[in-house]
Amino acid sequence: MIDLKNWIEKLLSNYDVLKIAVPYVSMLILLVLTFLLVYFLREVTRQVLLNVVGRFIRKTPTRWDDLLIKHKLFPALASLVSVMILSVTIPTIFEDFPRLQPILEKLVEVYFLFVILRIIVVFMKGSEEYLSDAEFFMDKPIASYFQLGRLILYVTLFILGLSILLGKSPFYFLGAFGAMTAVLLLVFKDTILGLVASIQISTNDMIRVGDWVEMPKYNADGDVIAINLNTVKIINWDKTITTVPTYYFITDSFKNWRGMQQSGGRRIKRTININTSSIRFVDEEMREAFKKFHLISDFISNRQSEIENYNVTNTFDTTTLINGRRMTNIGVFRIYVESYLKSHQGINQNMTLLVRQLEATHLGLPIEIYCFTKSVKWAEYEEVQSNIFDHLFAAAHYFQLDIFQSPSGLDFSRTLGSANQSIEV
Repeated sequence: MIDLKNWIEKLLSNYDVLKIAVPYVSMLILLVLTFLLVYFLREVTRQVLLNVVGRFIRKTPTRWDDLLIKHKLFPALASLVSVMILSVTIPTIFEDFPRLQPILEKLVEVYFLFVILRIIVVFMKGSEEYLSDAEFFMDKPIASYFQLGRLILYVTLFILGLSILLGKSPFYFLGAFGAMTAVLLLVFKDTILGLVASIQISTNDMIRVGDWVEMPKYNADGDVIAINLNTVKIINWDKTITTVPTYYFITDSFKNWRGMQQSGGRRIKRTININTSSIRFVDEEMREAFKKFHLISDFISNRQSEIENYNVTNTFDTTTLINGRRMTNIGVFRIYVESYLKSHQGINQNMTLLVRQLEATHLGLPIEIYCFTKSVKWAEYEEVQSNIFDHLFAAAHYFQLDIFQSPSGLDFSRTLGSANQSIEV
């Protein structure tokens, strides 16, 4: 490099270039040649790594090294060639500029730190993606810890860079940062809160990637797709994405449906409102009709025998339905619903199953169905639930029960029509 510099200066002198301008022109020429050499050798190195080492890596069964290529490890390694060339050529190129030479040498050192940081970050990103796909870490907020690690590296590089450029000890800047604690806490408030929240979320296993969470305050209702240091991303059922700060999962309430998904059953809790005016005792004609329903035929026979024995023992006058014990159509309907649920293939028989009456209201007498489906998948759950209530709404008529609903205009029209026909008759 020195010989090249001397030759260029001699050549410039032969062409009558002003003596005072020779060092500057020589420096510019050498800079151009150096940058061309840096670009050429860096590209050659990158291509060699991609075509030789990269081809070997792609043949290995390990996925981790493929991820390193994906995150551009070879361009980062090729940048080391730039650092080596610049560190060798800068002292010679700027030999005639003693004030500028130390500054540029320090910049090359900072650039070397940047290249090393870039290589480390590539390894961290490759490791993050590799571990995120591993079964053990799949539902863990591992991205938060890698983000924190990168943040620490960036801060460390910044301090070391200032230390090199200003010629001060790194501890000098750490002391200065200590005096700026209040400012740093304000600037990195979200990061600090996110870090604390990420640790608590991971330790207490509050949410995982893939969990269905519901957070009405932020209109979030869907699956968690990412847990980062500062945010949690949720893809809602309408395919929109809600981003919620991580620490809000510590300070605010939310519902995690993971327990339901792991339990193997999803709850059905709905009511059918029965018109109370249609509730009556079961007479002989109704009883014979009920015996034809295969789900409750045995129950009707056994219960009737039990009732008759009780009434005979207590000498009740059974010519009047109100005397003694009697079945009611609403009671038989509840038994039918329970039997129907117990025979339904979509209902989990190992979990709570009951049919009960709730307090009567102005909307009628609510009959609540409380059970769990075998499937926790949304579409399958809705299909089972719909099929059950399709059947029950239609079945109520066979028990001479009326389903209550608020009267509509059509109901009033039918009533008026019936009244007019009666008047005409």
